[in-house]
Formats: sequence, structure tokens, C-alpha cells
Amino acid sequence: MRYMPAALALSAILAVTASVGQGAPPAPLDARAAALVAQGRAALAAGQADSAIDAFESALAIQPGHVAIYLNLAEATRKQGMQGKALRYYREALKIDPNNTFAIAGEGAALVEKGAVEKARRNLSRLQQICGNTCPATTELAAAIQKGPAPQVVTADQVKSQPVVTSN
Repeated sequence: MRYMPAALALSAILAVTASVGQGAPPAPLDARAAALVAQGRAALAAGQADSAIDAFESALAIQPGHVAIYLNLAEATRKQGMQGKALRYYREALKIDPNNTFAIAGEGAALVEKGAVEKARRNLSRLQQICGNTCPATTELAAAIQKGPAPQVVTADQVKSQPVVTSN
């Protein structure tokens, strides 16, 4: 009886150390979801971002919480110019898999597109810690940061002159 607390503590420590690093592999895509993802990828390659998003969202309804579907949705919304929505999808993927290099790089690229270059640099340093400088995700994000955000185009309709009245 007097060794019971020590035995329980020791068994708890062994259980925790035995389970560290033993994460479950990602679940394979359901056949229906995989077909929808393939359909979405084909639509995205054809430049039909709306159709691709519809297919990816349908796949997400079939298999909720799958990282690959979130990444595809993020890519499609980025191609539409909706970086805020893409960031949301990347962050959902990172909630499920915090060290997913594609999600970190994609989030960083979307941040650069929005003009948040300093936040993107944080993602770059995180990628460098996870997979080094030669990792494809790291080089892709570094190139996006180097390129910088796209310049904002201002049309004449957006600029309205303010008349100034002076007395003589």
C-alpha cells in the first residue's frame, strides 16, 4: 500500500514518455472525398476557382477536418484573391497539424499578399526551424517574401480631388 503512489506516478511517467512522438498518421481520404478533391484540382488547373471551391467544400462535408482539403481550399481562395479566407483555411489546417510545412508556407505567402511581410517572416523562421533552408516550402516562402506584396492599383475613380476655396 505504501508503494502505491510511487507506482502510479512511475506508470504515468512511462505512459507519457511512451506515447510522445506516437501520433496517428493522417487518415486517408474517403473515396468520394478523393474524387471531389481530384475534380477540384482539375477545375483549379483550368482556372475555374469557383468550381474548385465548390468541389473542395463538398469533400470537406464528406470528410470534415482533413488537412489536405483545407490546404486545397486555401489555395483556391488565394487564387481568387481572397487572402483573408485563405488564411482562415490555413489556420484550420495548422490547428490539426501544427507542423505542416505546406500550411505554414501557404499562410506566409497569403500574409505577404496582404502586405503583412513581418508576420510572413515569422512563418519563414518557423519553417527554417522545422525543415531547414533547403526545404521546398522554405524556399517558396522566401521567394514570396523577396518579391513582396503586389502593388495596389488605384484608379481615377477612387481618387477624388477636394476643391480648395481661397479668398482673393
